[in-house]
Amino acid sequence: MTVKEYLSQARYLDQRINSKIQQVASLNDLATKATSVITGMPRNPNYAIASMEDAVTKIVDFQTEINRDIDRLVDLKQEIADTIKAVENTEYQTILEKRYLCFLPWEQIAVDMGYSIRNVQILHGKALASVILPAAEKVCT
Repeated sequence: MTVKEYLSQARYLDQRINSKIQQVASLNDLATKATSVITGMPRNPNYAIASMEDAVTKIVDFQTEINRDIDRLVDLKQEIADTIKAVENTEYQTILEKRYLCFLPWEQIAVDMGYSIRNVQILHGKALASVILPAAEKVCT
């Protein structure tokens, strides 16, 4: 795993969590829709209850999964923050924190730090080179 891949894990996990939250909202919308079809045929009155129960069960399962992912994201962000703090240059630390913990675009980082985008990207490359990955994340090649 490269340094950039390691540091980017939090962003990707955050995106997956947001996607799951959107899916839960969609499931909630579906579960609360009440439609009825009028026909001359008798219908099982328990069908709607079972259908709603299945939807609620799926929503609860999804929310449990989201909570696990959020716990993992918090732990991962702390791990990444500790890795970034080990970088000696505070300017490098700032760039890495803004990019990999705050998920800011290059333009915003450049504005915040008073640099050009290109300068921030050059400093970012140097910052990546100064990061030492935790032993568990190193890949032997």
